[in-house]
Amino acid sequence: MAGSTPNTLTNLIPTLYEALDVVSRELVGMIPSVTRDSQLTRAAKNQVVYSPVAPAATAGDIEPNVTPPDDGEQNIGNISLTISKARRVPIRWQGEESKGINTGIGRSTIMRDQFAQGMRTLCNEVESDLCGLYKYASRGIAANDTYLFKADFADSANVLKILLDNGAPASELKMVIGTTEGAAIRTQAKLSSVQGGDMLTQGTLINSNGFMIRESAQIKRPAIGTEANGTLGTAALAVGATTLTLASAGTGTVVAGDVITIAGDTNKYVVVTGDADISGGGTVVIAEPGLRVAVAGNASPAIAIEAIGNRNMAFARSSIVLATRMPALPEEGDMAADRTTITDPRSGLSFEVAKYMQYRQVQYEIALAWGVKAAKAEHIALLCGA
Repeated sequence: MAGSTPNTLTNLIPTLYEALDVVSRELVGMIPSVTRDSQLTRAAKNQVVYSPVAPAATAGDIEPNVTPPDDGEQNIGNISLTISKARRVPIRWQGEESKGINTGIGRSTIMRDQFAQGMRTLCNEVESDLCGLYKYASRGIAANDTYLFKADFADSANVLKILLDNGAPASELKMVIGTTEGAAIRTQAKLSSVQGGDMLTQGTLINSNGFMIRESAQIKRPAIGTEANGTLGTAALAVGATTLTLASAGTGTVVAGDVITIAGDTNKYVVVTGDADISGGGTVVIAEPGLRVAVAGNASPAIAIEAIGNRNMAFARSSIVLATRMPALPEEGDMAADRTTITDPRSGLSFEVAKYMQYRQVQYEIALAWGVKAAKAEHIALLCGA
């Protein structure tokens, strides 16, 4: 094993934080919006970890007394999730390269950009995984007028209704939208009048109807099922039902993440489990809390899939969890001459930077391990964009 060289990364810290300052302003709206468990301990890939989830707070009346009320206890819950990814970005410099570049622009300037690109790559992967949780939402809305936020903020009010009807806490509501929807918001003259202080510099586009709205470059626009002319079966379905039996009618598929509608019901339900061939009369499972409108027996209403579009997300912070850790090391350590951790104060992501001394060259490594989970579907809703 190579001998340790203490503090060899000390001189790089300013460069790393310059790079981090660039990355922290990227369009990664999901990362700062979700519940984070970002510890500096190390976890192995595919290891199950537990993340604490605080319950909703309960308010009470103020009643004068000799002593304060004997209350305030809370049961702190937790969810389990898996550290599913351990990823690295390498940066290598050889001696002759360093000597040559130092006669010009200087290696530190290029390295700053290299580190920025490396952390940007990892940030975007984490962001993409979080945006991929759209398929675990409860229900969705379509644009109020042609496309989302065309003329006003009715769309945020409508998606808020879904969350409130599902019992989501009214505090710490987040909305993350794509750049198309962000552009629509920016065209509204009222934006500048409702946007306060340093909201933009903190990555927040606007605060509307209780939602702190951010943008993301990783919002998903997924392919959808090919269902055509499908109908439900003849069985009656009560409010709250999640398993929908299909009639042997129509053609095509319904896939997980599809947003479906049922004739006679204005709600848009997110599919948890689809059907590879609806002509066989199988079943489709929708997310909790299930149907909002009962289906009468022998009604056999038609079903349809919402068109392809951006799957913007609205949710309570506690409904989505991101756990990040430093990648695992053997007990004996490895060949790194030094390693350090830098934490982005805005997103909360902590990156490990290691330095490996090699023959007439040096390799730096930026690394991160993480896992994501939708903890409560009822507190997640979609805004289906154009």
